[in-house]
Amino acid sequence: MKEFKLLVGLTESNMTEVLHAGLKNDSVPETFLIRYTNSDAVPFPTRYLKIVPLSAHGQSFHTSIWYVSLSGIVDQPFVEQVHLRHEEHQETVILRYILKHLRQRRLLTPYQEIISRAFPETSSSASSPYLSTNPFEHPTLTQLHKSLVLQGDYPVAETLLSSCASQGLLSEAILQFQPSAEWSRIDSDALKEEFMQTDEVNEHPTPRIKPSPRGGHAMCLDRANGLIYMFGGWDGRKSLDDFWVMNVRERQWRLISTSRNSSGDIHPGPRACHKMVFDDNTGDIYLFGRLDEGVSVDPPAPHTTITTTAASRLSEGASPASLPLPGSPPSGNGSSPPPAGNPSPAIYPWSTPWSAEFFRYHTRGGQSGKWELISRNTSAEHGPPLIFDHQMVIDTTSQMIYVYGGRVVDGDWESIKYSGLYSYDIKTGRWKMLNSPDNSSTHPFIPSRFGHSMVLEPSTQTLFIFAGQRDDGYLSDMYTYHIPSNTVTELFSNFTTAGGPDACFTQRALIDTDLREIYVLCGLTKGPPGALSVLEKDSPYWIYRYKRPDQPGKWTKILSLSSPPNKPEPTVGPAPLPRYAHQAVYDNETKTIYMHGGNAGLEKDTEDVVRSGGDGDDDSRQSAPPATRDIGVGTDARREERHVVGGDGEENRLDDFWSLRLKRPDSIDIVRRGKYIIRQQRFRELCEDDVPVKALSYLKTEVSAVVNHSDPDEGSLFRSLLSHLLTPSFAKQHDASSSLASGPSAAKGRSRPDTPSNGIDEDATMTDSDAEPSSSGVTTPISSSVLLTLRLFEEDPSETRAQGEVPPPSAARYRQRTQVFEELLQFVNEDVRQPDRDLLELINIDQMGQEI
Repeated sequence: MKEFKLLVGLTESNMTEVLHAGLKNDSVPETFLIRYTNSDAVPFPTRYLKIVPLSAHGQSFHTSIWYVSLSGIVDQPFVEQVHLRHEEHQETVILRYILKHLRQRRLLTPYQEIISRAFPETSSSASSPYLSTNPFEHPTLTQLHKSLVLQGDYPVAETLLSSCASQGLLSEAILQFQPSAEWSRIDSDALKEEFMQTDEVNEHPTPRIKPSPRGGHAMCLDRANGLIYMFGGWDGRKSLDDFWVMNVRERQWRLISTSRNSSGDIHPGPRACHKMVFDDNTGDIYLFGRLDEGVSVDPPAPHTTITTTAASRLSEGASPASLPLPGSPPSGNGSSPPPAGNPSPAIYPWSTPWSAEFFRYHTRGGQSGKWELISRNTSAEHGPPLIFDHQMVIDTTSQMIYVYGGRVVDGDWESIKYSGLYSYDIKTGRWKMLNSPDNSSTHPFIPSRFGHSMVLEPSTQTLFIFAGQRDDGYLSDMYTYHIPSNTVTELFSNFTTAGGPDACFTQRALIDTDLREIYVLCGLTKGPPGALSVLEKDSPYWIYRYKRPDQPGKWTKILSLSSPPNKPEPTVGPAPLPRYAHQAVYDNETKTIYMHGGNAGLEKDTEDVVRSGGDGDDDSRQSAPPATRDIGVGTDARREERHVVGGDGEENRLDDFWSLRLKRPDSIDIVRRGKYIIRQQRFRELCEDDVPVKALSYLKTEVSAVVNHSDPDEGSLFRSLLSHLLTPSFAKQHDASSSLASGPSAAKGRSRPDTPSNGIDEDATMTDSDAEPSSSGVTTPISSSVLLTLRLFEEDPSETRAQGEVPPPSAARYRQRTQVFEELLQFVNEDVRQPDRDLLELINIDQMGQEI
């Protein structure tokens, strides 16, 4: 058996898939981690297990399973507790869907009866991580439904919406909006060396310095002091050993040291593709890995495409155009290091050609300003070998450093070797291998790679590892590694198909653990097999949002602030050029990303790559100053202009420094959008119930006051509302059954929160006619099923007792107000509102056969 699925359950008729994996064709035992919790983190017990073979290792092979063993908790009292808790969770989830269904259908009497019995003490808090302890919805939302849907008291509904904001019920939903990138150039062109400033002592003009253009360098952030440290890199001719610090508050670079001015003290030598981390507790900087001229990994290339041997220079920022073609002699222009051969002699007494040196730099205390050589060769201390294009993160709380992946540099270029996952205990000074690079006996396992991304979530002790390159292919997979349990979870085998970026290499990733977001600044990307490596021109930046590290999250593309979607007129604003081999750090306190350098990879012949549907006629390429481009909008939305890497061109290494903040709507803007939705509904009712003059006055004053007229989407929707005023009779002629095709769940067609109210049909009706007009104008009877649906939405007996003199809404108006209510719920945090899905979506009537 090669490929198989594993299903588990308490009954044979109701089983859940928990594993989809494969076996190798050998006799080595393989172990698989089986999922045992649902999406709400509630463990579920298992009685039955079903193995479904999907394929064999050969066409002539029969599928066979020789041995299966299971390990887990079989303690009967514990299993009974898990079973009981899982049943309670199931009951609560089912009740919530039933309650939503009953209220949608205006069956308010049974709805209130279930509420009073199931949730007798409805709490206003929903902070528990388990749904089984949460009420149906927050009490303020229940009041909002009563005021909006039952009573039509729109001023009170708007007040309750503002109350939701003040209670923090909109905070999580704000993050669901697609953000825009707000870029700011920190070191402008005025900070180049030709810029002259006055020396305070001598009053003589002196040049103000900044780092030279480079790629493949390393950076780390001292958040407390607003300092960003940078070391080394590749400038197109040589590896660098200069050590810089940027004072973000003063926006000024300062050169700390180089190996030439270190006065004989320990100082790391020239290098690129290394990594640095900063310890917030001690103020120490840790540096590991290198690629320099003495240990080039560019042997004669056997292929004409960009292979792994050439990718080493790509990660430093070398242009593929500068890489030697097969059979060509080494370049003599200094654009890339000498080809592989005997390494150059070590220039430091502690350094050997393949030694994996580990350095520490002190920024505080008595050793401040000094480098320390922690280890001459970590591989001799059970640590990683000499590697480059790896990833390194630090957990300041536990004082642990984690290093994963990268290509091994050992002088043997006949075979490509990768490094595994290691931990370094700062307190004890000991290395430990956590996961070998080719540990495929345990499933799922993380395929070894280089040029990837890795971030740490300290609260759950989980590493996120994704993308990069293995052999000649770019990767688009994503894994988590839970450190305490030494377990791997595959989140995506291909995140591109899940709405994420293309497979990418040398991308940079940063994590905000408070918001549970990972920010990805793409480097080189590659589409389907055989496609070229490219740099995306338009917004090559992404967000990955997750609720739990072990569950797949959602990918969202970051828009350019100066290029909002669907805008008819182009707008212009500064933004950095797309690049690779750049570096970035993240300030969790100010929510700011800082990015420096890299290679823009601009080719002489920039080519437009057209996705599906592109006509390829217009050319929207623009000339721009180095490291900056003016973004223009208005090109065909079906096209994405990209810079194609390869062919004849020249490198464009950068020395620019940028800050990035994400622009999202605040609670005030969310409330305004919600009021816009509410007042649209009020206006539509005025068109049907009152004189046109009053409705027009309400549109010009109350509705217009909450419209963002600078937003073309909102402005267009506002103008379309006039159709209700000019042709009010249309709604009275059109039967309500047209909106009953999918019942109240038709609100599921509503738009995203950033395009409010588009899901509501402005031409939907408010009448209760029992006939529907055909295309010829002749009315036809409504089917019995539709009549049943109409009766479901009629007035409930509890409404008269509860509302007194307030006339109840008609069936059609109740349905339409319900759609407005559910439109507003998209602005509310998920854990305090009714379920998003409908009960009918959970029941597959077509598969129930004779049971119906």
